[in-house]
Amino acid sequence: MDRRGKTENWSSRLGVIFAVSGSAVGLGNFLRFPGLAAQYGSGAFMIAYFISLILIGIPICWAEWTLGRYAGQRGYNSSPGIFHALLGRPLGKYIGVLGVVIPVVIYMYYVYIEAWCLGYAWYYVNGQMNLGGEVEAYGNFWSSYVGATENGLTFARDQNQVVLFLLIVFTLNFIIIYRGLVKGIEFFCKFAMPALIVLALVTLVRVLTLGTPDPGKPEQSLLNGLGYMWNPGDVGTQLRNPQLWLAAAGQIFFSLSVGFGVIVTYASYLSEKDDIVLSGLTASSANEFCEVALGGMITVPAAFVFLGAAGVAGQGTFALGFKVLPLVFSKMPSPWLFGSVFFFLLFLAAVTSSLSMLQPGIAFLEEGLGLGRKQSVALLGLLTGTGCLFVVYHSKDLKALDTIDFWVGTFLIFVMASVIIVSFGWILGLKKGWVEAHKGAELRIPGFFKLIIKYLSPLYLLTIFVFWVLFNVLGWDYTTGKFTPAAYVLDLVGPEPNTVARLSLCWVAVVIVFFMILSATAGRRWDNQAGKRTVPTPANPLPEEPR
Repeated sequence: MDRRGKTENWSSRLGVIFAVSGSAVGLGNFLRFPGLAAQYGSGAFMIAYFISLILIGIPICWAEWTLGRYAGQRGYNSSPGIFHALLGRPLGKYIGVLGVVIPVVIYMYYVYIEAWCLGYAWYYVNGQMNLGGEVEAYGNFWSSYVGATENGLTFARDQNQVVLFLLIVFTLNFIIIYRGLVKGIEFFCKFAMPALIVLALVTLVRVLTLGTPDPGKPEQSLLNGLGYMWNPGDVGTQLRNPQLWLAAAGQIFFSLSVGFGVIVTYASYLSEKDDIVLSGLTASSANEFCEVALGGMITVPAAFVFLGAAGVAGQGTFALGFKVLPLVFSKMPSPWLFGSVFFFLLFLAAVTSSLSMLQPGIAFLEEGLGLGRKQSVALLGLLTGTGCLFVVYHSKDLKALDTIDFWVGTFLIFVMASVIIVSFGWILGLKKGWVEAHKGAELRIPGFFKLIIKYLSPLYLLTIFVFWVLFNVLGWDYTTGKFTPAAYVLDLVGPEPNTVARLSLCWVAVVIVFFMILSATAGRRWDNQAGKRTVPTPANPLPEEPR
């Protein structure tokens, strides 16, 4: 709700598509996806990736759009409100809290990474990224820049450049979110998304014209780099690796922003006349284009051309993006230009995503507590600012960031995604949900998705979640049958627990309790208003599904 107490609405279909696409297109498209594809063997990974897209990505996406609009038509725009209306029981609003906690907590560390991107773009423009021809030099620069060697290092007088960029991006996010849905998020994404695509295409053209930079190393050619990224390897053997399936499913969650609580909030501002089937598919397609056609064609092939397979293999997301790629750009003509373009591209992608992480919190504070825009922005700014400072201060080995990302950015997203798909298929009901999804639709969902949504998606999610617990929590080695608890577990309950990891999880618990308390208050407010609330009545009651 805006400051006048009226429900906001998107101004156009294109606006909401840009906004939802922006929430999905982020750092994972250009860094995480290429790294995973190269790590697990592109052919096998893409098979698991597209199976995950069909079984959980698209179905959960359509389910979120449907549930969000369904509750939005009944006067609810926040995740707790949406599940309060959907379940019709007190428990609903507490389940919905996950749809606020997940994006808000992820924002607390995501905005820090966003600041890295802006900082790198600026350093390229002013010539500070000319560090020589060794990856170690760029690795040392990055470690010093983000404070990875010592807690509190980023706040030292001579070492606080990243804090300055953090203040800039943090302020920018809240200025845009303060302006509201249409004048803020939609307006920014309408310009940022086309600019992002243009910058990505410029970078792609440069990568595709690299040829064979070093005649003495003919094997390190662009064609071989593309082959390294896309040629199928031993697909049969690779597909038997459970970790590959976990990585592919996890990338789908990050890639489409499903299970975050973002899409369900965005969709609540739609009307019955809006085509959510086509809009959801369009937004997903735009994200896949950025991820597969752009991200997959830029990052790894460029690194392969200059560093070979050995220089790419085993690199994590941060190492690939902030250590390897800067070295790659240093070997190109005009490195300042293409380096600044690429990292500004990452910055725009990150901003469109971080904005979407703030809107669920704003919607809840305004709807549930009746706060105005100034008060909700101030409260959310204080909460996320405190969490962000916690992450930035505890920067050694990025322990706080990594711990929160594991338990919130992976574990809770699995839980929320399961809640969403079960809510659509079993609580709202597949028949009712199917009719609701097709209101205003020009495109019909293929009938076989009924089976997928009701049975296969929950089963696939459960299977992936069980394997995630076995491998990434309990540390099961399926070749020997032995269990060795993962570092994330040992950090909390091991013989030598990590204080920062424990504090990080305590902070997450504090945020959850905080929003649970606010949800209890919001529930009483909603109950008191139940007799007074004018619930928008659909223009037409739910018709029987066509036979």
